[in-house]
Amino acid sequence: MFAIEDALEVIKRGCDEVLVEAELIEKLKSGRPLRVKAGFDPTAPDLHLGHTVLLNKMRQLQDLGHQAVFLIGDFTGMIGDPTGKNVTRPPLSPEQVELNARTYQSQVFKILDPAKTEVEFNSRWMGAMNAADMIKLAATHTVARMLERDDFSKRYTGGQPIAIHEFLYPLIQGYDSVALKADLELGGTDQKFNLLMGRELQKHFGQPPQCILTMPLLEGLDGVNKMSKSLGNYVAIAEPPNEQFGKLMSISDTLMWRYIELLSFEPLSVIRQWKKGVDEGRNPRDIKVMFAQEIVARFHNRSAAEAALAEFEARFRQGVLPEDMSEVNLEAPDAGLPITQLLKLAGLVQSTSEAMRSIDGGAVKLDGEKVSDKGLVVAKGKNVVAQVGKRRFARVFLS
Repeated sequence: MFAIEDALEVIKRGCDEVLVEAELIEKLKSGRPLRVKAGFDPTAPDLHLGHTVLLNKMRQLQDLGHQAVFLIGDFTGMIGDPTGKNVTRPPLSPEQVELNARTYQSQVFKILDPAKTEVEFNSRWMGAMNAADMIKLAATHTVARMLERDDFSKRYTGGQPIAIHEFLYPLIQGYDSVALKADLELGGTDQKFNLLMGRELQKHFGQPPQCILTMPLLEGLDGVNKMSKSLGNYVAIAEPPNEQFGKLMSISDTLMWRYIELLSFEPLSVIRQWKKGVDEGRNPRDIKVMFAQEIVARFHNRSAAEAALAEFEARFRQGVLPEDMSEVNLEAPDAGLPITQLLKLAGLVQSTSEAMRSIDGGAVKLDGEKVSDKGLVVAKGKNVVAQVGKRRFARVFLS
């Protein structure tokens, strides 16, 4: 049994907000396992590390003895979550929902403990509702209340259309908490309105209101934008080990601590020791290696993590890659950035003509591989180490 103070420290690690903390403490004092809910709409078949922030927190709660309820929003997925959108999001077909949901299930148990996890589909109760039931649910809230939500408010004042069915989304997400008798719901900071809806509906239906834990949205590899496949700044959990390892080693030393806080399962006491070591002169790269290996081992296995480190060392450290190379963020067109422009904008050459001469002379490398094609285009979203000669290096992210 964990002391309440110790459990709270784990629960609040990396979180943005706890609502309401005093209520959560009372629930913890009861000593019974809490039902911890997090919902995922199956809108994309593959998860990236940004998605796993909630899953990691659920796993931490499982390790404290609580029950995870992993909710796949197959019903809400056919509505389309309007959160953060300035346009109506197209709904998914039942076939897309089913395919993506199967993929989700195969991936989440790389993090969650199956013995302490319930997998639910909200079509189980929502599909059983008739029109009268849905109207009664809709009657619990007003249009004015819905327009308090930031994205709805902006679209309304901006004269952009809001479909009536979009108002149903937060109501259904809230009702999911009623159906599951949730004690605690996790969600991103952009989900706060929907999470609060669950509290209100539980009160309406005579249940104790759930507590809420909001988690921050993880920045991508560029350290600026939210991790997103569309921006190319992501690490997918199904990527090959070497890709995962290399991407994680490319993050800045500052961003490394943010990733460790939200993604690592190492105890807080260990992380404090790591930070102390770096403050006393230890190379942050050593910490980054341990973190990258942890992530690769989680989604593959320990031998894959060791092999990824060996491959990385062979390609970079043995190639005398400098520890203090500059880091450059460049905006790239959708079609990508020509290598000559990349070298110039990264400050590795003075002109594109110098870039072409350097390529002709065999002096240009990307990620340790010699570049011979002067027409090479580096894709938007790539994160590469560019080298000209023996002494000019830059880590370049194309956003």
